[in-house]
Amino acid sequence: MAVEVVPLTEADIPGAIEVIQRAFADDPYFKWVFDSSKVRSMSRNNYQEKEKKKRGAPSTPNHQANIHISRDAVNLTDTRCDWGIKNALFHVAKETREPDSKSHSTSLTPTPILGVSCWLPPHPSTQSESWYSWFQSWTLSFRQMLNNIRYFGRGGLRTNRYWIWKQRQAEAQAAIWDDPRGYYFCNIVAVSPEAQGMGVGRLLFEAVTKRADDEGVKCYLESSKSVPNVAIYERMGFHMSKEMECRDGVDACMVCTLYLFCCVWSWGWDSFGLLLTLIVGSCTAWSGIRGRSDSTFLFLFLLLLL
Repeated sequence: MAVEVVPLTEADIPGAIEVIQRAFADDPYFKWVFDSSKVRSMSRNNYQEKEKKKRGAPSTPNHQANIHISRDAVNLTDTRCDWGIKNALFHVAKETREPDSKSHSTSLTPTPILGVSCWLPPHPSTQSESWYSWFQSWTLSFRQMLNNIRYFGRGGLRTNRYWIWKQRQAEAQAAIWDDPRGYYFCNIVAVSPEAQGMGVGRLLFEAVTKRADDEGVKCYLESSKSVPNVAIYERMGFHMSKEMECRDGVDACMVCTLYLFCCVWSWGWDSFGLLLTLIVGSCTAWSGIRGRSDSTFLFLFLLLLL
């Protein structure tokens, strides 16, 4: 299966929201911060038709299972997706098919979205927030407030728990974030249940971690689902940093914080000494195999490469 990772567009938002909703259905943090008895739902088909009408797309009947998703979380996510297109690194993973040989089509036809990721770009601690960034954040908050008024409340969001989490998050980041250049912060990563285990998540991560490697900037993420998520992230190079406890009375949610040191090679005397040690060690081992004259030639050859 060929998978491409591309920036999120407005046309992708309905499919992206469905993936996020399904992937986070059993997430411990979402279960802790939302009151399920107050969360209103709507059918997936009704939501998709509503979005197509809003965005001027043609209506297409969907005969798949009429899965119910949270209407209020959809409105919250929809608002954030619109914001993320302009202000974040928002990507979607799609399966692509080869052109149909019968129709001689020259374009690839994308199938439904398989995964979604949203990363916030690094912000240097010494750099003040730009007016554009401030205005975009204010606009996001205003649109979320309008949604709250429109749908008579926050749809089950326990606001006290939300602010408990924000406080714990701020404390964790203050303790962990020591790079003045800032961090690439993975805000969302979600893979459709049908596509899990197929490498889609890794492709979504690499779309940003390779860029972070090139820039020499660290990456950071949080996960309230320690099993199996932490082990998966560690296989991609992340390291467990600490756990933060979000507690409201007897109910608590544990959130793991992880960071990624990007592969940056910085030349200096320490690096030169290490490389020289490797060269000498290689020549010593070679001399035991081919003789002293060959090892001397190899040593001089490797030095010339420097």
